[in-house]
Amino acid sequence: MKLGMVGLGRMGGNMTERLLQGGHQVVVYDPAAAAVQQAAQRGATASGGLAELVKQLPTPRVVWMMVPSGAITTNTVNQLLELLAPDDVLIDGGNSYYKDSVVHAGLASTKQVHFLDAGTSGGVWGLKVGYCLMVGGEKAVFERVSPILKTLAPPDGFLYTGPAGSGHFVKMVHNGIEYGMLQAYGEGFEILEKSEYPVDLGAVAHLWNQGSVIRSWLCELAERAFAREPHLESLRGYVDDSGEGRWTVQAAIDENVPAPVLTLSLLARLRSRQEESFSAKVIAALRNEFGGHAVKKEGAK
Repeated sequence: MKLGMVGLGRMGGNMTERLLQGGHQVVVYDPAAAAVQQAAQRGATASGGLAELVKQLPTPRVVWMMVPSGAITTNTVNQLLELLAPDDVLIDGGNSYYKDSVVHAGLASTKQVHFLDAGTSGGVWGLKVGYCLMVGGEKAVFERVSPILKTLAPPDGFLYTGPAGSGHFVKMVHNGIEYGMLQAYGEGFEILEKSEYPVDLGAVAHLWNQGSVIRSWLCELAERAFAREPHLESLRGYVDDSGEGRWTVQAAIDENVPAPVLTLSLLARLRSRQEESFSAKVIAALRNEFGGHAVKKEGAK
């Protein structure tokens, strides 16, 4: 198939390359000219803007977006809807909030453009092993673009999840679970690292991948990370988030679902960004006030 790819960052660039390897023709656009040039060198067709990209596609067109969630996605959707024609397909493969995707699908329908929300997991490894795709929207349109999905995904690696918004909803929950898994591994390896025993963390990660109940791809990645730095000496313990964990926790609250692990894993990320927690200072001061418990002063070792 021939399609357009808007956004050539870590995911979009690799997805374009995988599509090219699979025999598809891809017209690309990104605000960064260097990214467009790099994709062109690999066989993609370059374009200097959204209008030029749309003009180079046969009708009915297929345009896949891989841009940051929020205002950038909304602006890109609005611009493309002014350029696309009835029966064209617009796919949002980024990490958009599922409620935004429902709105975007509604906007697309007013232009008679089909909209698919494609939750995409795979990270930088997707180029080699494929992307896990969770796709919401019209079933017939999902089937129309299935040749693209089959190329991007490994075997059994893509799924029709239901109406508009469902693809990004499933991906949101996926990322919420990821938060909890990462937190569990992080805490477990810290307990090992702080213990009295001279534990080789990389060796333990390798061991746990040999038939243990907690073997996983994340544990394999831990083994790789510890092989580079046994105690992760050069890293700060600052953990960012791109929104999906917050949205998952909010969905749990909205649905009256108790989700303590996912919630606490999100809060742990927020705590990681504080150089010094003021709440911890308050707790230390209060313990000193009511019980005379010792406190440590700034600058003291």
